[in-house]
Amino acid sequence: MAEENKAVAKKTEETKMTKFVNWCKALPKRIAKPFKNMFYELKKVSWPSKRKLIIYSVTVLAFMLFMGIVIGLLDMGASALVKLLVL
Repeated sequence: MAEENKAVAKKTEETKMTKFVNWCKALPKRIAKPFKNMFYELKKVSWPSKRKLIIYSVTVLAFMLFMGIVIGLLDMGASALVKLLVL
């Protein structure tokens, strides 16, 4: 009975060790796979021309400036309202 328990325990340890070794062997492939997929997907992307890229960038910067002004004005208005209510 005791020998059977030892045999089962040894078999379990071997399978755990085998799983760990296999996991370690497969780790580099599992790390590299997302990067390979990203590389292949980026080859499919249609990149904008230089002119369009500049236009898009200027549009984004103008929108950010506009929203910064709007948020700043709202903040100043809320601050003034709080000062009126507190005093």
